[in-house]
Amino acid sequence: MRTYYCLAFLIWSCILHVVQLTPSPKRTSKYLHPERIMGLSKDAGKTLHRTKRGWMWNQFFLLEEYTGPDTQYVGKLHTDQDKGDGNLKYILTGDGAGSLFVIDENTGDIHAAKKLDREEKSLYVLRAKAIDRKTGRQVEPESEFIIKIHDINDNEPKFTKDIYTASVPEMSGVGTSVIQVTATDADDANYGNSAKVVYSILQGQPYFSVDPETGIIKTALPDMSRENREQYQVVIQAKDMGGQMGGLSGTTTVNITLTDVNDNPPRFPQSTYQFSSPESAPLGTPLGRIKANDPDVGENAEIEYSISNGDGSDVFDIITDKDTQEGIITVKKQLDFENKMLYTLRVEAANSHPDPRFLQLGPFKDTALVKISVEDIDEPPVFSRASYLIEVDEDAKEGSIIGQVIAQDPDTTKNSIKYSVDRHTDLDRIFNIHSGNGSIFISKSLDREETPWHNITVIATEINNPKQSSQISVFIRILDINDHAPEFAKYYETFVCENAKAGQLIQTVSAMDKDEPPQGHKFFFELVPEFAVHPNFSIVDNKDNTAGIMTRRNGYSRSKMSTYLLPIIIFDNDYPIQSSTGTLTIRVCACDSRGNMQSCNAEALLLSAGLSTGALIAILLCIIILLVLVVLFAALKRQRKKEPLIISKDDVRDNIVTYNDEGGGEEDTQAFDIGTLRNPEAREESKMRRDVIPETIFQIRRTAPLWENIDVQDFIHRRLKENDIDPAAPPYDSLATYAYEGNDSIANSLSSLESLTTDGNQDYDYLSDWGPRFKKLADMYGGDDSDRD
Repeated sequence: MRTYYCLAFLIWSCILHVVQLTPSPKRTSKYLHPERIMGLSKDAGKTLHRTKRGWMWNQFFLLEEYTGPDTQYVGKLHTDQDKGDGNLKYILTGDGAGSLFVIDENTGDIHAAKKLDREEKSLYVLRAKAIDRKTGRQVEPESEFIIKIHDINDNEPKFTKDIYTASVPEMSGVGTSVIQVTATDADDANYGNSAKVVYSILQGQPYFSVDPETGIIKTALPDMSRENREQYQVVIQAKDMGGQMGGLSGTTTVNITLTDVNDNPPRFPQSTYQFSSPESAPLGTPLGRIKANDPDVGENAEIEYSISNGDGSDVFDIITDKDTQEGIITVKKQLDFENKMLYTLRVEAANSHPDPRFLQLGPFKDTALVKISVEDIDEPPVFSRASYLIEVDEDAKEGSIIGQVIAQDPDTTKNSIKYSVDRHTDLDRIFNIHSGNGSIFISKSLDREETPWHNITVIATEINNPKQSSQISVFIRILDINDHAPEFAKYYETFVCENAKAGQLIQTVSAMDKDEPPQGHKFFFELVPEFAVHPNFSIVDNKDNTAGIMTRRNGYSRSKMSTYLLPIIIFDNDYPIQSSTGTLTIRVCACDSRGNMQSCNAEALLLSAGLSTGALIAILLCIIILLVLVVLFAALKRQRKKEPLIISKDDVRDNIVTYNDEGGGEEDTQAFDIGTLRNPEAREESKMRRDVIPETIFQIRRTAPLWENIDVQDFIHRRLKENDIDPAAPPYDSLATYAYEGNDSIANSLSSLESLTTDGNQDYDYLSDWGPRFKKLADMYGGDDSDRD
């Protein structure tokens, strides 16, 4: 085999065709002749011949980004079987065969058809074979080879970010790491210095520096202050070829921010502040704001305000507004112009979060002087007390002075004051007040038992300025006097058994008193002097505000005395002593052997008359039966009524009044007026029947007169309309009838009653033509004989 170039790729030839024991080609300027290897086989000891390699090619390296006018020559494929007569055909397959790499099938020359980029693909594996054109068979086994693309410096370094953002605390020392930037180069790092990147700083000096190999940005100046400059823009360059001339480069921007540290104390912009406040300012009223400036930000600029000293430290207070970092001075105690007109405060402002690293710079606090002047205003009157308590006896006379309230104008003018009672708190006008001196006196009598306390409101008003007024509560306690006598605590139902023994307790009584003596109640019981020695009963005072009623003899009789009245006098021990007499009613009752009551006076009287319980029940039943009979009789009596004139089963309504009266004809003018039926105008003066007295008389309704003749249907419709709109008409289920005949018939009268008044005879022969039904009439009126007869 013959080869012309590329000694390095001879190593790859040693790998190819190992199965066929094909040796690698050696570098020579002549064709490689076959070498014979002799050896003994295991079986027959035959001589083995090494097959001669028949391939030959020239070049295996190719430069990327070739820009020459012709296609770039890669190499040549050749086999010893090629005699140069054109019988062999070379075929190339593998990566890029036919597109990137083309082969001359006659000569075996390989060319690169396009410009190649190593960064896209650095190695191509191809396979070559030679085919006999006539037989189509391979003359040599298929061989594989590699084409490697040589790198050139055609890619500049690129940073991972276009813009970097970083921060570093202010006042940091030199060499403090800020951020690391990284750039990559797509060129081959194993071939030359094309991918060797070196960092440098183009903008940002002398504040920052960059490590040329690692790309770490560091601070270059000490004590950089955020308050002087906060933002920095640094431009970093990355250059390949180790930073040498001709290398490609790329840049990036790094935005660096200095973060704040608490390295500045707060400072007041002025040393003295002045404020004023009216003396009537309510507690908590803000008087003004002061602020100490701190160039730091965030929590490093948070300030706490306090009052360090001054004569108004107990009168005023200062709080911190967290949003604005201002100190707000407020009123802590009520101000009084007449008492003090000017206050001086020493206010201190200090950082809430000092940094120990910078304490050597000085105290992180500042002070300022605050002067507050109090303004005088017209104040309402002020009472000498917060409230008044007055005690008065309930028997105090009307007009008596029970107490006094005092108020004065706190202003220097000392205006006069007038007093009044708020009548909403004294609706009964029991109390009144002297408008000039505030003396309270009684206008009506008092009663502790009815109202033990009175709470009134007194108003003090400046005479010169009625708008300035104040009010105070006056609590009036009514003191008790002994003006009520004691009485029994309740009503006692006392009885004594007929078989009672002398000295037996039959009742224990107690007393009550509306008064409330300071030492408590103490009651005494005794019989009235007239009954001091009562033959039947006695009273024993138990000394505990109760007394016992005792019997003085054996046995009591209901038949002789069913009820005893025992008057008892009750005394109290207060001054003046009050007493009352209460009468205890004692009934005599029948009791069992154990003293339980069985029956008393009412039943005893009935039993004494000889009537048993059964007899009483019988008497009550008879009385009830008699009452029932009387009620039934009265009900039947009231249901009896006059028989109706006619009772018709065909009545359509229960409230239709019918009369069974035919009347006396036209000559009977007492029954009805027939003229009314013929003349509608006669309805205007309705007349009642005079021959029959109806049970129910309805009020006659006057209707509008009918001034013209109308037919019956129209007449009835009008009457129906009148009844519908008349509120006094009978109920809707009543039947209204109208006896109206209407106008005369067009055929005149068909009656024969007036036939005698006619002058001539009439011809009734036509009756014979009407059939058998009119034969009788035809016989009566049909012939002359009849007429003559």
